[in-house]
Amino acid sequence: MKQKRYNQEFKQTIVELHKAGTSVSDLQREYGVSEVTIYKWIKAHSPVAGSEDGLTPAQIAEIQKENLRLQQEVEILKKAMTIFAQK
Repeated sequence: MKQKRYNQEFKQTIVELHKAGTSVSDLQREYGVSEVTIYKWIKAHSPVAGSEDGLTPAQIAEIQKENLRLQQEVEILKKAMTIFAQK
């Protein structure tokens, strides 16, 4: 069975409809998306408890990925600096 792909805008629309009061079962019937998938989208687009900025898990994952990339760049620059310092 081929897996359906939904764009970010569609996912956000479903989450907003749920926040506006539409039940998950109604959304599932109307849009043909499984309830489990809808609940997963709601969780991914809801702010994390304890986050003063209201960051979602997706945003936190993106920030962590960017942080890892920046740490790798710093390590590369440190190694390059030691190589150029020896010359």
